[in-house]
Amino acid sequence: MSLVPLLNAPVAVQVHAAAALAALLLGALVLFRPKGTPLHRAMGRVWVMLMFVAAASSLFINEIRLIGPFSPIHIFSVITFVGLAQGLTAIRRGNVRAHRAAMQSLYFFSLIIAGAFTLLPGRRMHDVLFGADAGWPPSLIAIAIALSVSLAAYFELRRRTA
Repeated sequence: MSLVPLLNAPVAVQVHAAAALAALLLGALVLFRPKGTPLHRAMGRVWVMLMFVAAASSLFINEIRLIGPFSPIHIFSVITFVGLAQGLTAIRRGNVRAHRAAMQSLYFFSLIIAGAFTLLPGRRMHDVLFGADAGWPPSLIAIAIALSVSLAAYFELRRRTA
């Protein structure tokens, strides 16, 4: 593991990685702690800001240009903006169920699924975690573990709140 690829990256990449990693860690706490408490609301507000920063900063990362300056992974940025708006609107209207669904979905799809793409060979976070010459095996193992654990947690949360 080496932070050199990340430290040598453009500022937008560094901001994006920091916000996404912080959102990943804080989001896990928010999802598995009691809901509706002042602490939940405070951590949730910070999480929303981290998600917004991660999505906004991703728009300035244009190394893979397939559609103008963007790539298909930028779809997750749009999904994040829409999901944040839906989740915040739902809770302001008192619709806890819709808020919960929006925020859980954002966590698992915008952080976990999008994050899995960063572990592919040739991507910066692959180089950070495994080294540039590591190839496919560590990526496939890490992605399989992350997706398995995340899906199990996702379905457990859905079961608890059903």
